[in-house]
Amino acid sequence: MAIAADIMNPGAQWIPATESLDRAAQLMRELDVGALPVSDANERLCGIVTDRDIVVRCVAAGLDPAHTTAGDLVRGTPRWVSTLAEEDEVLAEMVAHQIRRLPVIDENKRLVGMISEADLARTLADDQVAEFVERVYA
Repeated sequence: MAIAADIMNPGAQWIPATESLDRAAQLMRELDVGALPVSDANERLCGIVTDRDIVVRCVAAGLDPAHTTAGDLVRGTPRWVSTLAEEDEVLAEMVAHQIRRLPVIDENKRLVGMISEADLARTLADDQVAEFVERVYA
């Protein structure tokens, strides 16, 4: 059975909560990702900002992405898993919270990777991926 460290895409990057959304969008383009974990002043996970968040909750709402921060958009309790979480725990966390991207945190509570749908599809059995898709998109 795979663990989160086996499934994740390593090298995920934080964006500070104080960083502007236009910089977040630039970083997403540079990294070719659709979401960035957001860190507080202590480099701890405080949320995730997605490309959709920037468009819908900032631009479409008439806010200026140059003056709106990543921290302005994060809400709720951020979800994450340990590098040692088994694949069933990873799937359960993603399904229970209807999320498609999940940060992976090491024993020092530092970001070490992200798990996306593509990572699941690459790593897990077809029936596990099908069940995940059915439950998250239902």
